[in-house]
Formats: sequence, structure tokens, C-alpha cells
Amino acid sequence: MKYLVLPLTAALCLLGFGAGAQQEQERLDLPGDNLNLYAVLKLFQASPTLEDFEKSLNDESNNINNLDLNGDNETDYIEVVDNVEGNVHNITLKVAVSKDEDQDVAVIVVEKDKDGQATIQVIGDEDLYGKDYIIEPNYDSDGNAVGGTPNPGYSGSQSTASARADNSNVTVQYTTTYEVATWPVVLFMFRPAYVVWRSPWYWGYHPPYWRPWRPIYWHQYYTYHYYWDYYYFGHYRRWPHYRVPGWRASYYGGNSFRRSAPLVQVRVQRGDYRNTYSRPDLAKQGSAMFKRDHPKAPSVHNRPPNFDKGGRPVRPVVTRPAVTRPTRPGGSTNPGTTRPVTRPTNPGTRPVTRPTNPSTRPVTKPVNPGTQPVTRPTNPSTRPVTRPTIRPSQPSTRPATRPSVQPATRPATRPSQPGTRPAVRPASGQ
Repeated sequence: MKYLVLPLTAALCLLGFGAGAQQEQERLDLPGDNLNLYAVLKLFQASPTLEDFEKSLNDESNNINNLDLNGDNETDYIEVVDNVEGNVHNITLKVAVSKDEDQDVAVIVVEKDKDGQATIQVIGDEDLYGKDYIIEPNYDSDGNAVGGTPNPGYSGSQSTASARADNSNVTVQYTTTYEVATWPVVLFMFRPAYVVWRSPWYWGYHPPYWRPWRPIYWHQYYTYHYYWDYYYFGHYRRWPHYRVPGWRASYYGGNSFRRSAPLVQVRVQRGDYRNTYSRPDLAKQGSAMFKRDHPKAPSVHNRPPNFDKGGRPVRPVVTRPAVTRPTRPGGSTNPGTTRPVTRPTNPGTRPVTRPTNPSTRPVTKPVNPGTQPVTRPTNPSTRPVTRPTIRPSQPSTRPATRPSVQPATRPATRPSQPGTRPAVRPASGQ
């Protein structure tokens, strides 16, 4: 792997997609806010099998699953089902919200080609995350994932999530499609003896070791995962494109394995899920949870996130222009860097001094001719008089006067009286 250490705010400024970039949102105002897909992908990468992945996903101590889609004040059990289509594994996370209704939460799409390269994306279902909410590993530019050009992190929008853990450092770790193919769970799924995993559990029938718990409020859940951002954004990113061609049309086309529960759609439209955002004061409990469970984490001493009056995370605005603009093009070596400063401020310093103070020049040269300062603004005959006067008396002032005085007179007199020179020269010569 390749490593790059950056301040998190600087790294998150790189999380844009370029053209058509999306900005990482701290809060979606959708049920998916209570299942962090960055955490899901991290857990998936560490799991040896899909069965272990399902068990860990529904483990209260991992603080990943906080979904309550049917509103019974108990966390939902997330079932894991692998739908295989050729060399593509569509690992669906779904919830039984009633006896007759299932709701897809997200799909982990794993594709492996004949060359041994594998791509992985976690795609949130639109009912819970909105359109095109996709998380994937930070692919290295030397190991491009099929179907797009890698980007060193998201952000974007995410932005981003551009304010998360702003007082820490993030280590951006790049991976390749070959390395993704060596993840334990990927090796497990592509073994010849692999038996397709379909969760045996369903509504009212769950494993004996599992007991539902009361879900926590979103600000507590968000703050807990806020302290994981150094890892989430160091390894994963938002991405706007689907790696498998035609996947979206197939999944939402009506003939796929997707399940959408009308109950969830009705509750979203009614705003039933908004209650989870009603306790921003509990954010400190999320901070305490993380520090209790991970006392040696590098982010344990970070400041907790700030929220505005509406309970939304507050992003620091000052870092983005300060980090990106000065460092990109080496502005100090560009000879044109001073021009943008002078041109907008005084695009015409010459014409400005002429009309405002035509007599300012005579102030610096009243030593020799007393009558000439009066005639200079009107007669161009001052040029031959001033030049011989200044040069012998003060050669050191020559560079000082020429850029400010001498070039200024030429454009001023020529357009005003182009025919005055022949009339004035014989007069001054006498």
C-alpha cells in the first residue's frame, strides 16, 4: 500500500470528484443516517465469511447497527443475502419490517475478473440514503478500478464530510484491485467450494444469541463514528459511478432481487424518523462511548464535533481555500503573480494620476523652471525641458521618476493635442 499523511481538512478538500462532484453530507435526514456505510465496509473487510459478517453487524458492542425502520423502538436485525450473477456477488443487507415486508438497506457489490482483480462498492438503497450513495476503497492510480479514474479520497463532496475530525490527521492509504481481491471475505466467496450464503433468519425468527436493544439518538451515534473518521476517510471514499456497468438500471428496474417496503416509504414521507435528531445534547455520550471502547485510538483526544442550532454538524470553512490555492501552482515562481495584484487595484495608474494631480510632477521639479509646471498639463513642450533638467541634476531619481512620471506624460499628451509639438518647440527654444 502507499501512504500519504495530510491534515484531515486538507485531505478532505481532495475528496471531490472533479466535474460533477458530490459533497459528503454529514446528515442525510433519511433512515440511513443510523447505519454508517463506512463502518459497514470496514467490518466487511475484516470479516472472514459472510456469516461472521452478519453476526458482527448485529452485535450491539460494535455500535454499527442503529436502525429502527418499523418504529418499534428496537433495533432491526439485518439479514445478509448473497445474490450471485455470474462473476458479480450482490450481497444484500435487508431488514424484515413486518411479517410480509422486507426493506433493502444496502448492497455490497463485489466483482472479480479473470485477471484476479476485484472491485467492491457499498451502495445505499435510495429509500434510506438517497440517490447514488456509494462507498468504495481508495483505489491507487497505479491500480485503477475498472470503470473510472481513481481519486485520492472523497470529498466529498465529500466534501465531505469536510469538517469531520478537523483537529486530527488522516493517513490516506491507497489500495489496488489486486489487494482487494485478497480480502478474506472475497477469497471466501470466490472459492470453488463456496456455498452461496443466504441468511436463515427472518421476521420473528432470529439467532438465539441476539437480543434487540433500544436504538440511540442520532447525535450520539454520529459522534461515536466521528472519532472513526481518521480511519474511514483514510481507507474509503464516496464515488459517483457504479463499477458494474448497468448495475443501477438492473437493480431498480423492477425485475431484480430488490425489496422495498411501503411502510418505510410512508414513514419517510411523514417524517417519522426525524425524532432521532431531537437530542443533540447526547453527543457527549457518543464521545464517551468511543473513548471507553477505544482508549488508544489516535483520535481519542480530538475535540467533539460542533452542531448548529438546527442540530447539524458545523464544518470549518477556513481551511479549504487556504490549503488548496497556495500549494498548487507554486505561485511564488510565477512572474505574473504580481500582475494580478496591481492590475485589479490600479489597472490604469497612469491615467489615474493625470486627471487627479497634473501638478504633482511640478511639485517634484519646481527647482529649475517655475513657469513650466503651469504649462506642462496643457503643453507637451515640457518633455524636452524636463529631461535635460532631471538627468544632470539627479541621476539617481531617474529610475524613480520614469516609471511614474515619464511614461505617464506620453499617452496623456498625444491623444489630447497631437499637433502642439511644432507650435511649442520653437517658442521654448527662444
